[in-house]
Amino acid sequence: MNMDKTYFFVGIKGTGMSSLALILKDKGCRVAGSDIDKYTFTQRGLEQAGIKIYSFAKENITDEMIVIAGNAFGDDQEEIAQAKKMGLEVLRYPEMVEQIVAETTSIAVAGAHGKTSTSGLLAHVLSLVSSTSYLVGDGSGKGVPDARFFVFEADEYRRHFVAYHPDYTIMTNIDFDHPDYFTGIDDVCDAFETLAKQTKKALFVWGEDENLRQLKADVPIYYYGTKEDDDFRAVNIKRTTKGSSFDVYHHDEFLGRYETHLFGKHNVLNSLAVIAVSYLEQVEQDEVKKHLLTFKGVKRRFTEKKVADMVIIDDYAHHPHEIRATIDAARQQYPDKKIIAVFQPHTFSRTVALMDDFATSLSLADCVYLTEIFSSIREKDGAVSAKDLGAKITKGGEVLELDNMSPLLDFHDDVVVFMGAGDIQKYEHAYEQLLSELSLKNN
Repeated sequence: MNMDKTYFFVGIKGTGMSSLALILKDKGCRVAGSDIDKYTFTQRGLEQAGIKIYSFAKENITDEMIVIAGNAFGDDQEEIAQAKKMGLEVLRYPEMVEQIVAETTSIAVAGAHGKTSTSGLLAHVLSLVSSTSYLVGDGSGKGVPDARFFVFEADEYRRHFVAYHPDYTIMTNIDFDHPDYFTGIDDVCDAFETLAKQTKKALFVWGEDENLRQLKADVPIYYYGTKEDDDFRAVNIKRTTKGSSFDVYHHDEFLGRYETHLFGKHNVLNSLAVIAVSYLEQVEQDEVKKHLLTFKGVKRRFTEKKVADMVIIDDYAHHPHEIRATIDAARQQYPDKKIIAVFQPHTFSRTVALMDDFATSLSLADCVYLTEIFSSIREKDGAVSAKDLGAKITKGGEVLELDNMSPLLDFHDDVVVFMGAGDIQKYEHAYEQLLSELSLKNN
């Protein structure tokens, strides 16, 4: 790290960028950045760390800076263009991460789904047993001088993760997503295989994913899951309204019974990946058992609150598989309540490509509402609307308006799950305000 320069992050409120900014700040570097003025859930951590956030302007760029360019911005963005004009060093986000990877025993977490939850859990456990830096996709980041471990998310979008050469890689799944970039599932598999071949010590992959089973690598591949042919197996799984417990075997070796207070089958698998990595790195398993129990989850992943007589859950789910996992988790925790899904489709291209899968997944809820599609800055418009998706949903599909969330007031003592990767939280907040006002009026 260069202690004589200020690391200036263009797009500092992005989930990965904010995490990376916090890591460099913790390492003693001078850090600042710019972004849109709208408040984001990553902003509070930056403010608490004393990191100055500016509005985008080329005047922000000065001679003593190294510029970190967010993946969402091209070289024509005014600050990046100014930095290049001034001859400053400009690094892309993955290039900066790779510098930290080279300093530690690094563990990348890749996958179409589950990256943030798994990397957050792994960072939590390892931080409590050894010095660990981490970069998690919920905006969390911590830099520890001379850290033993570095846990970080590796994003497949536009093959950004091919910049990395980690010691270990966890791969939670392969799925077709980002249809605005990938041409199909074979293209996605090719990207993951590139990362696999750049991994230095070992891979840990979910054994029930057919695409992951086809991966080739130059290091050992350990499969984790619930089947007989997995190297690390979770068996005797018991799921209750308090969480899940399960026995773990490494081949025929019994590692013990583990427990998590998280919900959903996917969190059993995420825990199993963490157990497998820690076992190979000879982390004491009694410590792992203890720290699995104290993990409370990551931001915007099954975050819940109680307002009036309703339970409100906020989740980042924006792909059919993630929606299924979130509804499964809600059913486990609240088996006797109705589950109402409120979903904001994210990008026109994803909605078009996965329309039928979205309808099937959402119909696992007891009732479904939609908002209009949140469009990406990479998309101008689309030939599809939320109403088109709603027509395919068997249990509802009405499109809510921000100024009229009253249809949700028909439910009492139930669970409303808000899902999406855009600005779904503004709909959630509007509903919460309605509930609170109604509760005050009735009391």
